[in-house]
Amino acid sequence: MAQLLTEPEIQQLANHLSGWIVENSQLQTTLTFPDFVTAIEFVNKLVEPAESAGHHPDIEISYNKVKVILTTHDAGGLTQKDFDLATVISQIV
Repeated sequence: MAQLLTEPEIQQLANHLSGWIVENSQLQTTLTFPDFVTAIEFVNKLVEPAESAGHHPDIEISYNKVKVILTTHDAGGLTQKDFDLATVISQIV
């Protein structure tokens, strides 16, 4: 099981991620796209990195907005896996 990060570790890692917030033991970002098709294309690009990492985000889609939520469910909070995947997702946008 992945090791939970401490609050200082979380804040330090979060400071290096633009557009992401930490809320309720989750790392979250909401992205806005020109339209629904573009939003879905972005979501489809998340499949390969999530599968490769063995770590899957929760995703909420509302027309042209995509909310990506990361937390390590089996650890009960944020781990390095969440920040690693957030970094990859940020490079996809």
